[in-house]
Amino acid sequence: MIRTALADDQPLMRGGVAMALESQPDIEVVWQADDGAQAIEANSRNPVDVIVMDVRMPVMDGIAATQRICESADSATRVLVLTTFDLDEHAFDALQAGASGFLLKDAPAEELIAAVRHVAAGDAVLAPTTTARLIQHFARPPDRRAPVDELDELSEREREITRLIARGLTNPEIAADLFLSEATVKTHVRSILRKLRARDRVQIVITAYEAGLV
Repeated sequence: MIRTALADDQPLMRGGVAMALESQPDIEVVWQADDGAQAIEANSRNPVDVIVMDVRMPVMDGIAATQRICESADSATRVLVLTTFDLDEHAFDALQAGASGFLLKDAPAEELIAAVRHVAAGDAVLAPTTTARLIQHFARPPDRRAPVDELDELSEREREITRLIARGLTNPEIAADLFLSEATVKTHVRSILRKLRARDRVQIVITAYEAGLV
C-alpha cells in the first residue's frame, strides 16, 4: 500500500482528493492537515510515503513545510505539491525546497493518482507543459547563473541525458532518442543523481537550468 497524506486548508479540496486516492486498492490516506505545521507534526508521529501538499496555507505554507520534511535526515517521505497556477513562483520555490514535482489542482483524478504512484516509486512528476516551463520562467538569467561544480563530474553522455531529462523525457523516450537500452539509461540516471547529489529528477532539472546546461 502507498501511504499518503493531505495538507490543504480547504476541506472540500481535501475531501475530493482523499476520495479519489482512496478509491484505489493500492493507496490509503493516513492523515489530513489544515496547514504545513500540522503536516510536519503529523508526519513526525506517523510518517507516510507521499504528502500531497498545497502551497498557500495559513500558519505555515507548503514551501516551508516541504523544506522541513525533505531536510529531515530520517524522513523518506516525498512531497507532491498542488498549485492553482502552472506559473506559480511559490510552486517553483517548493521544488527547490525538495518537492518531487507538482500538479495543478484542476488535474483529472487519474492524473493525480498516477502522480502519487510515480512519486512513491521515486520518480518525479515532470510534465513538459508545466514543470519545465515553470522552471524555465523563474530560473535566473544566464548572466546571473551560479556555477555548479558537480556538472564538471558528468561525462558527455551524462550531460546529454541530463539535457533530455530537463526537456521532460522519460527513460524509455531517452533510450529511443539515444539508441540505448532502457537499463543503460537507468544506470546513467543513477550516476547523474549521485554526482549532482540530487534527490530526484526534479532537482536534476533545476540544476540543469540554473547551470545553463539547458
